[in-house]
Amino acid sequence: MDRQQAVKEAAREVLAHGGPECLTDPSVPMKAMQRALEAGATHDEIAAEMRRQRV
Repeated sequence: MDRQQAVKEAAREVLAHGGPECLTDPSVPMKAMQRALEAGATHDEIAAEMRRQRV
């Protein structure tokens, strides 16, 4: 998985599983975030992708 794919996956998982009403396993988005960060992504890149996916 390249960096951009990892960023998209992390953003998608955080949006699907995150937030204050998170009733799912919090390790799912955390693992996706870790994969993106290990691929060289930054928190800012992931946040920007989350904004793009919300639209």
